[in-house]
Amino acid sequence: MTDQISQAFGHPLERSKALSGDVPADRISLRDYLTEVEIGAFQQERGRVQRLRFNIVVEVRHDPGPLQDDVDRILSYDTITEAIEAELAAERLNLLETLAERISARILAEPLALRVFTRIEKLDRGPGALGVEIMRAHGDALPAPEATAPGQSMVPLVVFLGPEAATSEALPGWLDQLQAGKRPTILCCGPGQGARPVSASRQAQRRIDLLAIEQAAWVIAGRDRRCVVVNTRTELDWSMKHGQIALLAPSKIVLDAAGDRPDAVGDGTALALWFAEQMGARDLLVVGAPAPEARAATRVTALPVADDLPLP
Repeated sequence: MTDQISQAFGHPLERSKALSGDVPADRISLRDYLTEVEIGAFQQERGRVQRLRFNIVVEVRHDPGPLQDDVDRILSYDTITEAIEAELAAERLNLLETLAERISARILAEPLALRVFTRIEKLDRGPGALGVEIMRAHGDALPAPEATAPGQSMVPLVVFLGPEAATSEALPGWLDQLQAGKRPTILCCGPGQGARPVSASRQAQRRIDLLAIEQAAWVIAGRDRRCVVVNTRTELDWSMKHGQIALLAPSKIVLDAAGDRPDAVGDGTALALWFAEQMGARDLLVVGAPAPEARAATRVTALPVADDLPLP
């Protein structure tokens, strides 16, 4: 029992040693790596960062040949820290379990990695450290994302519908045009013209405005069944692969985003541009609303409400 307790509460190295059998594995390890990040499923964890501590051990394949002091012949320590940083930057997560799985899978993608012990702890959720520890072997790595069909472009066209455009009788004709173009298309809209509650809290107001956008999206979807309301990146990817016209419900994607994200919703155009940039879109068409100032590689085109859309 004492050995089991030591394995449970000691560094993951203890578990690695206990499970190695008669032939100890070569290992590299990371101890007490600290960083601050926004993570967590509870409302009080949103909009604020908290400290995470990482302890990771990687069992590596033994190379029988001489190392010759060549860094290219080993699994670098940077592999571990880069896996952590890459997954933290990818998106905001609710669960430590998800983060541990993704970090472990990224490490196990390395040919020399055989088994990884990953422990992650939250240090600011109470008087003690709350965490999760997993062990994954090379064959347990998460499957790669579904490959895109040959010749199918996954770079979407993003179209923002202003208030007049969202209620225009021309909408079915625009959808006909977009479908005929056979280009993955994602529609966005603003919060509509109805009155919304007002909060003194910026974070609360953003949630209110995002919900208003989602209500407006459902109104548009009710006008034409080809508009499919989606709220996750997985659903967006599926819609693009299968020729659906997705209509963005943005709350989850905005709130789960890592790094910079809009502080305020406004009329929704700046949010649509941010989203287009996140999706790698080359074009954002803004119909019936002022165009936001273009940034990065996304070209913004403002269009009046008319019978036809001059598609790029």
